[in-house]
Parts: sequence; structure tokens; C-alpha cells
Amino acid sequence: MSETERTTSPETKASPWWQRIPLTLQILIALVAAVSVGIALGAGNPNPSNATLINNLAIPAELVLKALRALATPLILAAVLHTLMTTNIPGTAGRRLAVLLLTNTTVAILVGLLVANVLRPGTWGNVTTSISTEVTPQSIDPWGILKDAVPEAVLKPLVDNNVIQLIVIALSFGIVLRGLKSEQIAQGKNGYQPIEDVIGILFEAVVRILNWVIALVPLAVFGIVAKTIAMQGFAPFKSLGAFILAVLLALGLQACYYLTRVKFGSWVHPLKFLAGGSDAFLTAFSTSSSAATMPVTFEVLQTKVGLRESSAALGALVGANFNNDGTALYEAMSALYISQLIGQHLSLTQQLIVILTSIFASVGAANIPNAGLVTMTLVFTSVGLPTQYIALLVTVDWFLDRCRTAINVMGDMTVSALLDGKKPRSVDEA
Repeated sequence: MSETERTTSPETKASPWWQRIPLTLQILIALVAAVSVGIALGAGNPNPSNATLINNLAIPAELVLKALRALATPLILAAVLHTLMTTNIPGTAGRRLAVLLLTNTTVAILVGLLVANVLRPGTWGNVTTSISTEVTPQSIDPWGILKDAVPEAVLKPLVDNNVIQLIVIALSFGIVLRGLKSEQIAQGKNGYQPIEDVIGILFEAVVRILNWVIALVPLAVFGIVAKTIAMQGFAPFKSLGAFILAVLLALGLQACYYLTRVKFGSWVHPLKFLAGGSDAFLTAFSTSSSAATMPVTFEVLQTKVGLRESSAALGALVGANFNNDGTALYEAMSALYISQLIGQHLSLTQQLIVILTSIFASVGAANIPNAGLVTMTLVFTSVGLPTQYIALLVTVDWFLDRCRTAINVMGDMTVSALLDGKKPRSVDEA
């Protein structure tokens, strides 16, 4: 290979300069530019002659949201199937792990809904909207929910973005495929391997396309913020400040819940738990990815917290594929916040649907940065909220995503500590 060929090969070719700028910095630049443009275009008192230009500013945000909605269902389907097919979960410990994960995620969502219902951050500001927010009052109808959970056709939930039906299909195929895989392994066969490989490739393909869409988020942030400021001034963003505070409070309460569980459910002292996990928390916050933090989490649980390798592996490596408590909490709060912002009351039935949807949507978050934006579209759709308002949340998601990722990792570590029990690791086990 010549020197010219060597320097232009894909492996050695330098990426464009804009790809070397961290996404967080790109979003901050977009915010500054958007505020400047919004002020220049009127800051709440726009010139009618600029109406077309102002409306066109939101086109990138609309395109990004359409792409997110399109990716939501295949991401959850592929993520659930891939996780159930590839994750090795031992019997007794696996059942206890499942209970702990379900409990932690449910508590996180309840904490989020409690804080959102008490503080009502969506009422701290208002937005002007042409979208109808009238909703027919609903009563709890378990039989109706059960009937709606069964799809008329296998592919229909993918087309309709029906998250409940999608969950039923994903779990059904995932459990069956996992059972078939176990049977074939016991018989010394490997006929399951092509199916597992196809699911893995499809999952990787969806994630790569998602990364392309996420790369456009700064452009979407610029457009939606510039348009909002130009048309309505800064009033709509007042409630966003309240929303940020509410989410941080809820995440703090969830962290307190974790420390309480560690205190009474394991031998680890909460202060040692916090100090030992500091590297993992900082890595999670800086990378915004619990998947990227996995090796650090696994290491600190053994070396700094002192847990057994088996317990650390179950919580940090296995549990991390299912445990996204911070993401579930955030998505539930986002749904309630937007409903308050636009005056669309969510009934008890709808909030129960939010709980169920958020649990499974958090599993499909795929442990990658900003994937919660994708699955949030399903949470909104499940209770009839307009997904257009997710664009407003994009402006603060870059920061809250890092905070909830740190809570996701803290939840993984908590599960490991609880699985380790109340007896410390002996010298022989060290």
C-alpha cells in the first residue's frame, strides 16, 4: 500500500473538525446562537414580515423528532430481544435480580410522579399552542387495557407506535427465543446462533442510525429555541427551570432511597458506598453512558467497595442492561410536566400507563447517550401527549441526561450491594 493510500484509508483519515467538538459544547453554542437570533427576531414581539423565517427555524427540530419517533419502536424491540438473548442470568440470583430491578425502577417512577404532582413545574410557565389539548376523561378499565395489549397483527405495533402491544410482542418472542437457545445449548446444538447474530446486527444498526440523529440535536436545539424566543420571548423557559429543579430533587430522593437500601440490606456502609463509587459516578456524568461506565463500575465495586465478583458482575454488567431507573424517572416526569404545561390533565389510569410504559421504555434506552429522547416518544404516545413538545425538553436534556445516567449507575451498584448480602467478603474470597 502506498503512502497516499495509507493516509487516506478510513482507518487513518481524520474526522471533520466539527465531529471533534463534544456534543455538550455543540449544544451550548447552539443555545447561545439561538438566544441571539431569537432576540434579534423580536423576543416575543416579532415583525410579521419575519413570520415565515421564524416558522422555518423549527424545521430541523421537527425532522429530528420524526426520526426519533421512527426509531423508537425498532429500538425497544431490538433492545429487549438482544438483551434477553445474550444476557446470562443464573437461576436463583437471577430471580432476585429481577425483583430488585423491577422494585427500584417502580420506586423511581413513583418518586418522579410524586415530585411532579406536588411541585407541578409545568404550571410555572405557559406556552402558546394551536394543538388541541382536550382529552376525554378515562376510568380504570383493566379488561380494556388487557384487550388493547393484544395486537391484531405482529407488525401493527411497529406501524402504530403502540408501546404496550410492542412490549407484549418483544417479551413473548424474547422469552421464547431464550428458551429455545437454552434447549439447543443443552442438546449441543447451535441453530439459535444465526437468529442471535441477526438480532445483534439489527440492534447495532438501529443504534448507529440513532447516533446520526443525535448528531443533529444541536441544530434542532438552535431552531426550536430561536423560534420560541422570537415568538414568545423567555416566558416558556421559566417553567423549564422549575422542571430542572424538580428532576434534580427527584433524582436526589432516588439516591437517598438507594443509600437507605444499602444501609439496611447489605453490609456496605453508605459513606463507603458513595466514596468507593465516586469514580463510576463521575464517569457516568462525563460520558452520559452507563454502557461506557460499565468497566469502571465493575472495577470499583470490587476494589473500592469490596463486593464479591459475582455480585459486582450481576449488578454492573447484567443489571445495567435492564436497570435505567434515572431514565424511567425522567420520562415519567417529562410526560407529567408537558401535560401540566399545555393544560392536559392526566388521569390516574393514564399515569398508571405512564408507569408501565416508562418501565419498559427504560429497558430500551440501550445504555447510550440521549437514547431516552427516543423512548420518550413512546411514553408520550401511550397517553396521547403531543410529541412536538419533546423539542422543548431537548434544550435541557443534555444536562439532565448526565444526571440521570449517574443515578442509573448508582442503581446498578445498589443492586450489586444488595445481592452481596449482609456478610462481608472473607479473606479467602478476596
